[in-house]
Amino acid sequence: MPVKSYLLYPMPERAAELEATLASWPECEVVRAENQDLFILITDTPDEATEKRLEARLRSVEALQCMALVAAFRDPESSSLFEYSGGQTS
Repeated sequence: MPVKSYLLYPMPERAAELEATLASWPECEVVRAENQDLFILITDTPDEATEKRLEARLRSVEALQCMALVAAFRDPESSSLFEYSGGQTS
């Protein structure tokens, strides 16, 4: 059960379109930043194959300018580890 979080930047003037598209996908929860056109996207998929298909769908969204994986977690039963690709930690 991969759970991932991303920072998403929409194409100029297309934030509402991006938000509506992602909000309609059942494996996605999208939160819009209050002070700029930036979104936090949380994805939750049942398996790695579904996650790969979702990532391909995300890359094909024309209203999306940039996507950065922030963190990912897979079910401990799958023997995979937590991944972190964000900034520094103290």
